[in-house]
Amino acid sequence: MALKLVLFSVVGFALLIGGMKLTEAALTRWAGNRLASWLQTATSTPLRGFLFGTAASASLQSSTAVTVLTIGFVNAGWIDFSRSFGIILGTNVGTTLTTEIMSLQLHRYGWALLAAAFTGWLWTAVKAEMGTNGAAPRGSLVPLRYGSVALAGFGFLLIGFEILLGMGSVLQQSDLFVSLMDTAADHPLVGLLGGAALTAIVHSSSAVIGMGMAAAGTGAMSPEAGIAVVLGANVGTCFTGLVASLGGGPGGRFVALTQLALNVAGALLFLPLMPLLQGAAAMLSPGDPSAQIAHAQTIFNAACSIAALPLAYWPWRSKRGPGVYST
Repeated sequence: MALKLVLFSVVGFALLIGGMKLTEAALTRWAGNRLASWLQTATSTPLRGFLFGTAASASLQSSTAVTVLTIGFVNAGWIDFSRSFGIILGTNVGTTLTTEIMSLQLHRYGWALLAAAFTGWLWTAVKAEMGTNGAAPRGSLVPLRYGSVALAGFGFLLIGFEILLGMGSVLQQSDLFVSLMDTAADHPLVGLLGGAALTAIVHSSSAVIGMGMAAAGTGAMSPEAGIAVVLGANVGTCFTGLVASLGGGPGGRFVALTQLALNVAGALLFLPLMPLLQGAAAMLSPGDPSAQIAHAQTIFNAACSIAALPLAYWPWRSKRGPGVYST
């Protein structure tokens, strides 16, 4: 049983996080410098920055990529703190798209999406590299090439999620895992700390929450324990931004620390309110624990971000370097 569990978890998790990173890399490379120019023109106000952060994170399926890019712009002094603050809050909302898509049971179409992605990529190769000129794709073939790679990443993500679902029956036979889940359900702080630690290690809150959804979908994890993991994952996701900010100026560090403070405050605020959060999620998807965890993340992230958005309009001032001043 142990060998089967390790095989399921390693292969499924590798495909899940690998698919996310493949999609992120393809879309980021296709956007290229466009993402930088979009960032500067779309963040004239904190609210617009919030909307941009939401859209960018949802499109790239990675709040981490947008957060790190934002910290870089703050360090360069190209955007002020109020704009960056709106973007960071938006990334917390945009990142929920991945888990919401998982809750739609689309994993059944993972192989079909992978086949469609390969067909699209092969067409661009036949028309370009395998053609008479042997050049890289140009014109209309460029978005098709990167779109196919991004679709392949999404297909791998769904296949990985389907494999993780197979862990449920195995986990239910483990007395140790059942005991841990009971402890997390009775003591949400344990689940919160576990979710934060695991997310900090793998640098992906969506992957960790996806694993929790897979376990909940098969009855191996209760929705209460899964929601505790959601709260922790939103804290652990700040780790990458903190590391990225260490090599920059005080403006970038201020942004990273602010994100951490807000996410920790939100998690601690919602920790005693978990029954209400779980009840609201259950109303949206009764009888579907996996979807309830996804909805709980969306409700939590949206509520915290919208509540904190007015702070972006505060007249922040600092003498510690570029990127912290507000307009």
